[in-house]
Amino acid sequence: MSESITFRRGLAAALIAYVIWGLLPLYFKALHGVPPLELVGWRVVFTVPVCCVIVWARRQWPDVRAALADRRVLGLLALSALLIGSNWLIFVIAINNGHVLATSLGYYINPLLNVVLGTAFLGERLTRVQWAAVALAGAGIALLLSGAIDTLAVALSLAFTFAFYGFVRKQAPVGALPGLTIETAMLLLPAIAVVSLAAGSAQGSSLLAGGYTTPLVIASGVATAIPLLLFAIAARSLPLSTLGFVQFLSPTLSFVLGLTVFGESLDATRLACFALIWSAIALYSWDMAKRAHASR
Repeated sequence: MSESITFRRGLAAALIAYVIWGLLPLYFKALHGVPPLELVGWRVVFTVPVCCVIVWARRQWPDVRAALADRRVLGLLALSALLIGSNWLIFVIAINNGHVLATSLGYYINPLLNVVLGTAFLGERLTRVQWAAVALAGAGIALLLSGAIDTLAVALSLAFTFAFYGFVRKQAPVGALPGLTIETAMLLLPAIAVVSLAAGSAQGSSLLAGGYTTPLVIASGVATAIPLLLFAIAARSLPLSTLGFVQFLSPTLSFVLGLTVFGESLDATRLACFALIWSAIALYSWDMAKRAHASR
């Protein structure tokens, strides 16, 4: 496969993955009647078989077996499973409570937080421009302390759980899809317990609610696994700088949805915070692109 075809294939995969992630608030809005913990439980239950089918189709079972045979890798995946499960739960609760702009802010902050983690724990060094970007983001976050604590709590919870998830997964030598398969398998028993308790409650299981709720709950496994598979394809096919630019498509879509579909207000404090975060992202992305061009 030529380099140009590989690039186009990777770019298409990245765009589709980030569009799906950016539109997830609409998906979970349609499931607002399902309690968040039960919804995450069903998400885990239906993600496991989807992952297994894709692993089988891609002949990645040897990767899964190798990871299962390594105690250190299993320990790291257990920690990453806890982090991604927490991230999913926080996200669903935020959407159910109308905090879509806060989720958008969290995923804008995430790549900048990754930079800080790399510096603190992996010995990576930042340029002066990158430090300036981090400082701008920090100023934006500090603004929320003055009157938007709810937004700050949601944004930082999502950013920290996902950033540390990525950090832990970086330490585990296993691919994205085999790793997700093991992570969701580790969460399967607690998930079954959660959905079983929901079935025994007065409200009953949301899976039997009928209408569009039942198929949407079942499809949550596909909505989880497919974008991750596309992201894995994109990560292998695109330069890191290109992938870095595309990743901001997801929180941008969520931001637009928050203002339009969800009707959230953007007061002066939140607007100033977003402006500082966007400036930080622009500064960091410009520096990344400049260094990528210099290396070529």
